[in-house]
Amino acid sequence: MNKTELIEHMAGTADISKAAATRALDALIGAVKITLKKNGSVTLVGFGTFSVIKRAARTGRNPRTGDPIKIKSAKVPKFKPGKGLKDAVN
Repeated sequence: MNKTELIEHMAGTADISKAAATRALDALIGAVKITLKKNGSVTLVGFGTFSVIKRAARTGRNPRTGDPIKIKSAKVPKFKPGKGLKDAVN
């Protein structure tokens, strides 16, 4: 499912226009981005938790030459599914 299909599903399920569903989805994504940028976390009970983790610097290899390269540390987004989502999938 891509973003357009998700918007169509939201609009049909919530009985709202596609424009309203688009604004709602964009607002949700924006709120998650802003919170994660501030090193916060977003928990949606029954769905999961979005958070930020710090990945340490490490040494990798250039796949073409095999030479070692240094990979900088970075903050990366993480998603931990909740019990409700796990149960729905299984």
